Amino acid sequence: MDPVLTPRGGTCRTRRSGMADRLADLAVAALIDEVTLTPKPGLVDIRSRGAHRDLDWSLMCHSARTLQPTFTALAEAGAGAASSPALRESIGAIGRNGEAAMLAATGGVNTHRGAIWALGLLVTAAAMAPSERAPARVAARAGGLARLPDRHAPGFTGNKGELACRAYGVGGARGQAHAGFPHVVHVALPKLRQSRAVGATEDAARLDALLAVMAELDDTCVLSRGGPAALACAQAGARAVLESGGAGTRAGRAALHALERELIARNVSPGGAADLLAAALFLDRFETEDPIQPKGEPGWNN
Repeated sequence: MDPVLTPRGGTCRTRRSGMADRLADLAVAALIDEVTLTPKPGLVDIRSRGAHRDLDWSLMCHSARTLQPTFTALAEAGAGAASSPALRESIGAIGRNGEAAMLAATGGVNTHRGAIWALGLLVTAAAMAPSERAPARVAARAGGLARLPDRHAPGFTGNKGELACRAYGVGGARGQAHAGFPHVVHVALPKLRQSRAVGATEDAARLDALLAVMAELDDTCVLSRGGPAALACAQAGARAVLESGGAGTRAGRAALHALERELIARNVSPGGAADLLAAALFLDRFETEDPIQPKGEPGWNN
């Protein structure tokens, strides 16, 4: 058994386990909230497969729930720990095991590889100092972990995102993590909260946050399927929705549907932006709900 998962016993263990379970709940909820958000351009949602033939809403939800033990183990590993190469290697092993469990559950379909990386780092970072819940602080800790070496990580995986990084000279998921998730902290979360503040529905605010990321991110999922032309189209289309007033307005919805038709025609899906939206939803809820306290006790916002 991996030593970071060995039961410690006692009250401290119980509290840590409770916190780890809460953080895993938040991570899984973020993934399900992201895939359920509708309508998303080119992405799986509750009414469409988007640009995917091997994915649907039910499979994505099943995959997210399959990852619950992985996120719990990551939070257990990070609980009260200091950043170190040993911690980085421990969570790397947990993440790779989680990816294997995901692929086994989905019949080999990559549903959440990028999300395991992003949310896995953030869950661990949240558990390291659970009283420090500001998104920028959590993301900075996650970035510090991401930059540490992992001797056991494969040098080259050959996955589509990694190939797109090499082909087009972009940072991809690794670069986003190494930088402390700037598109989550400085793009998605501010837009999410700005849209809420002006009266947008929660779904419209989340769509605006997704579009804000799409407008700026060099999304390797888009690049791998359609190259720079498709990326430019996705970015311009996302900006057009926001400039039309956002997903909560009539003009914005028309622009959103036009963007959806264009991405489907190009057979591209902004999966990198979707992963970062899920990360933003996790950090948003982590900041406002106290995962140290069990539900029903003081400090947990039911």
